[in-house]
Amino acid sequence: MAPLPRSVDDVINEPARVQFEVFLDQHRAALSECLAGLTEEQARRRLVPSRTTLLGLVKHATFVEKVWFDEAISCRPRSEIGIPASPDESFILEDGDTIESVRNAHLEACAASRTAAAPLGLDDLVLGNRRGPLPLRWVYLHMLRELAQHCGHADILREQIRARDAEAASAS
Repeated sequence: MAPLPRSVDDVINEPARVQFEVFLDQHRAALSECLAGLTEEQARRRLVPSRTTLLGLVKHATFVEKVWFDEAISCRPRSEIGIPASPDESFILEDGDTIESVRNAHLEACAASRTAAAPLGLDDLVLGNRRGPLPLRWVYLHMLRELAQHCGHADILREQIRARDAEAASAS
């Protein structure tokens, strides 16, 4: 079970590491929550030309967690980790992907990310990224940027789904 995100106001005077982790956990939780109360059809609904769906966003976030906190830290190849070779492929939904299975995989990936990063300091280098050695601080900042972007996508997609379904319900 994921820890409940603390309020960002609670960590204003905490060390940067604590602040990063609280912000990350809030964004992780927000992205997972974009699926709350939706049907499987709504979660899979495509409203844009790309493969982006709400369920696909959470599945992609699982991929991103594994890229940055498994591949980058452990230096294991993606094929060994069991993730797609490219980010675009990480949005592909399989027939067996459900809200429950994708959310559970995301929660597990987030927990594994916390465990992988725990022994490292913010200035410790992770060596398994194509860019070369990067400090954990950069990884945290990159993850915050990535999750914030996808939380914004999720907000818009969810709003569109709810609005369209409300319009359809009122028209019938």
